[in-house]
Amino acid sequence: MLVHLRRSFTMALICLVIFGFAYAFAGTGVAQLLFKFQANGSITANGSTLIGQNWTSPKFFHGRPDDFGPYAANAATNTAGGDNPLVANGFHGQSGATNLGPHSKVLLANTKKLVAYWHSMGVNPTPDLVTTSGSGYDPDISPQDALVQIPMVAKATGLSAATLTKLINSQTHGAQFGFLGASYIDVLQLNEALAKLT
Repeated sequence: MLVHLRRSFTMALICLVIFGFAYAFAGTGVAQLLFKFQANGSITANGSTLIGQNWTSPKFFHGRPDDFGPYAANAATNTAGGDNPLVANGFHGQSGATNLGPHSKVLLANTKKLVAYWHSMGVNPTPDLVTTSGSGYDPDISPQDALVQIPMVAKATGLSAATLTKLINSQTHGAQFGFLGASYIDVLQLNEALAKLT
């Protein structure tokens, strides 16, 4: 019986060392060696390119409405806002702006508020700009979402529409492998490039 216990203990120890430590360290080492930027959270000087930032100034391009308009944080109503990955809908540890369905009157009212918000900024919004993402902190928008914001950004920054269009085109990432998904723009990277121009 001691022989069986010793073999079991030895095998458990070997598996722990190989799969619990060596495999994890090897994976971390390969990730740091080949994909350092991604492995470290895709952090730039202004935040992570993987998480939507809270852009509310007309001097910048905005992402999806995860933390402004009716989804903005509000201490008076104990609303946390949509872009905080640690707190969403007033609950810690959740991500997601809302779970409102297509027949929700609240969703319809919020969407109307967002359309009015965009019109007040001089923008004729696309559907993406008035609907939240599934995760609640989507970092990307479509090129069309950026193009419709040119009048707002041009007015606030003094840059020409042609300059902003060229900037948007330079920041547009194509579909993966040319056919998977759609073209997209990371809003943080777009605004960092915009800040260099201004």
